[in-house]
Amino acid sequence: MASLPTFNTKDLVVTQIQSTWPSILNPLIRRPTNNSNILEDVALAIGSNTINHLLGRKLQGWKIVRQRAAASIYDTQDSNQQPETTLVLVSSAAVVCNIEVF
Repeated sequence: MASLPTFNTKDLVVTQIQSTWPSILNPLIRRPTNNSNILEDVALAIGSNTINHLLGRKLQGWKIVRQRAAASIYDTQDSNQQPETTLVLVSSAAVVCNIEVF
């Protein structure tokens, strides 16, 4: 996980900053959404759709960031056999979406 670097220094101010800022900034740096991809123009068919999420690691979450038609969309990740490489979405209608994966 990413975090703020630290430097060896005798400067008291820098040392104080290095001991204070990580507790504030590291939680922001470590947010999964800071390491996300947007999959553009993903065509979803009615029913189950398997999508390569391109993250190179297990998917932590997803959200629709653009949806071009009315549809109800949900995932079946709990039963996905390949969560490191794919996202499985079920759609109630044919729709093209942009999906942020993280």
